[in-house]
Amino acid sequence: MAIDHVIVPVQDYEASRRFYEEALRPLGIVLMLDWREGRRAWFGTAGSPSSLWLSESDAAGSLELCLSAEHPQAVDAFHVDAVGAGGRSSWEPGVRPEFSRDYYAARIVDLDGNSIEVVCRRAVEAGGVDQSVAA
Repeated sequence: MAIDHVIVPVQDYEASRRFYEEALRPLGIVLMLDWREGRRAWFGTAGSPSSLWLSESDAAGSLELCLSAEHPQAVDAFHVDAVGAGGRSSWEPGVRPEFSRDYYAARIVDLDGNSIEVVCRRAVEAGGVDQSVAA
Protein backbone atom coordinates (compact mmCIF):
# COMPACT_ATOMS: atom_id res chain seq x y z
CA MET A 1 0.00 0.00 0.00
CA ALA A 2 1.32 3.43 -0.90
CA ILE A 3 0.04 6.68 0.55
CA ASP A 4 0.37 9.68 -1.75
CA HIS A 5 -0.06 12.40 0.87
CA VAL A 6 -1.39 13.15 4.34
CA ILE A 7 -3.05 16.39 5.40
CA VAL A 8 -2.28 17.69 8.90
CA PRO A 9 -5.11 19.94 10.12
CA VAL A 10 -3.84 23.03 12.00
CA GLN A 11 -5.46 26.06 13.61
CA ASP A 12 -2.75 28.66 13.01
CA TYR A 13 -1.20 28.17 9.58
CA GLU A 14 1.79 30.50 10.06
CA ALA A 15 2.82 29.14 13.47
CA SER A 16 2.36 25.53 12.36
CA ARG A 17 4.32 26.04 9.15
CA ARG A 18 7.27 27.36 11.16
CA PHE A 19 6.95 24.50 13.66
CA TYR A 20 6.94 21.78 10.98
CA GLU A 21 9.83 23.38 9.09
CA GLU A 22 11.99 22.97 12.20
CA ALA A 23 10.59 19.64 13.41
CA LEU A 24 10.83 17.80 10.07
CA ARG A 25 14.25 19.10 9.01
CA PRO A 26 16.16 16.18 10.66
CA LEU A 27 14.14 13.76 8.53
CA GLY A 28 15.08 15.51 5.30
CA ILE A 29 11.51 16.75 4.87
CA VAL A 30 11.44 20.37 3.72
CA LEU A 31 8.90 23.04 2.78
CA MET A 32 8.24 22.69 -0.94
CA LEU A 33 5.35 25.12 -1.41
CA ASP A 34 4.02 27.84 0.88
CA TRP A 35 0.51 28.79 -0.28
CA ARG A 36 -0.25 31.51 2.25
CA GLU A 37 -3.46 32.68 0.53
CA GLY A 38 -4.86 29.14 0.65
CA ARG A 39 -3.56 28.61 4.20
CA ARG A 40 -1.72 25.47 3.05
CA ALA A 41 1.86 24.28 2.95
CA TRP A 42 3.34 21.28 1.19
CA PHE A 43 6.34 19.39 2.62
CA GLY A 44 8.37 16.63 1.06
CA THR A 45 11.82 15.35 0.19
CA ALA A 46 14.00 16.56 -2.67
CA GLY A 47 13.17 14.89 -5.97
CA SER A 48 9.82 13.54 -4.77
CA PRO A 49 6.31 14.95 -4.84
CA SER A 50 5.13 16.61 -1.66
CA SER A 51 3.65 14.14 0.77
CA LEU A 52 2.82 16.01 3.97
CA TRP A 53 0.46 18.93 3.72
CA LEU A 54 -0.64 21.42 6.36
CA SER A 55 -4.09 22.92 6.06
CA GLU A 56 -5.79 25.42 8.33
CA SER A 57 -8.90 23.61 9.52
CA ASP A 58 -11.48 23.25 12.28
CA ALA A 59 -10.34 19.61 12.54
CA ALA A 60 -6.97 20.65 14.04
CA GLY A 61 -5.71 18.37 16.78
CA SER A 62 -7.38 15.21 15.50
CA LEU A 63 -4.49 13.54 13.65
CA GLU A 64 -2.13 10.78 14.75
CA LEU A 65 0.72 10.33 12.28
CA CYS A 66 3.87 8.19 12.29
CA LEU A 67 6.81 8.95 9.98
CA SER A 68 9.79 6.69 9.37
CA ALA A 69 13.44 7.52 9.90
CA GLU A 70 16.49 5.81 8.43
CA HIS A 71 18.53 6.00 11.65
CA PRO A 72 17.87 6.37 15.40
CA GLN A 73 19.84 9.62 15.35
CA ALA A 74 17.13 11.14 13.11
CA VAL A 75 14.51 10.12 15.69
CA ASP A 76 16.57 11.82 18.40
CA ALA A 77 17.09 14.97 16.30
CA PHE A 78 13.38 15.14 15.41
CA HIS A 79 12.46 15.01 19.10
CA VAL A 80 14.97 17.73 20.06
CA ASP A 81 13.95 20.02 17.19
CA ALA A 82 10.20 19.48 17.61
CA VAL A 83 10.31 20.20 21.35
CA GLY A 84 12.60 23.17 20.69
CA ALA A 85 10.05 24.50 18.20
CA GLY A 86 7.26 24.38 20.80
CA GLY A 87 6.00 20.80 20.63
CA ARG A 88 5.29 18.75 23.75
CA SER A 89 7.00 15.41 24.25
CA SER A 90 4.74 12.36 24.59
CA TRP A 91 7.55 9.80 24.31
CA GLU A 92 11.23 10.45 24.78
CA PRO A 93 13.30 8.68 22.10
CA GLY A 94 13.77 5.03 22.92
CA VAL A 95 13.05 1.41 22.14
CA ARG A 96 9.35 0.53 22.48
CA PRO A 97 9.54 -3.15 23.52
CA GLU A 98 5.75 -3.36 23.68
CA PHE A 99 5.86 -3.11 19.86
CA SER A 100 9.21 -4.71 19.00
CA ARG A 101 12.88 -4.60 20.00
CA ASP A 102 13.39 -3.07 16.55
CA TYR A 103 11.02 -0.15 17.21
CA TYR A 104 12.96 2.98 18.21
CA ALA A 105 10.59 5.93 18.36
CA ALA A 106 9.76 9.34 19.77
CA ARG A 107 6.39 11.08 19.81
CA ILE A 108 5.48 14.73 20.22
CA VAL A 109 2.24 16.68 20.27
CA ASP A 110 2.28 19.65 17.89
CA LEU A 111 0.94 23.15 18.59
CA ASP A 112 -2.64 21.99 17.89
CA GLY A 113 -2.67 18.63 19.66
CA ASN A 114 -1.86 16.45 16.62
CA SER A 115 0.32 13.49 17.61
CA ILE A 116 3.44 13.07 15.46
CA GLU A 117 5.64 10.02 15.96
CA VAL A 118 8.91 9.15 14.22
CA VAL A 119 10.15 5.55 14.19
CA CYS A 120 13.31 3.77 13.08
CA ARG A 121 12.70 0.04 12.64
CA ARG A 122 16.18 -1.32 13.26
CA ALA A 123 17.73 -3.26 16.09
CA VAL A 124 18.94 -0.62 18.53
CA GLU A 125 20.09 -0.66 22.12
CA ALA A 126 18.17 1.20 24.79
CA GLY A 127 20.58 4.14 24.34
CA GLY A 128 19.79 4.46 20.63
CA VAL A 129 22.90 2.76 19.23
CA ASP A 130 22.08 1.28 15.85
CA GLN A 131 23.25 -2.35 15.93
CA SER A 132 23.68 -2.48 12.16
CA VAL A 133 26.25 0.33 12.45
CA ALA A 134 27.81 -0.77 15.77
CA ALA A 135 28.59 -4.29 14.55
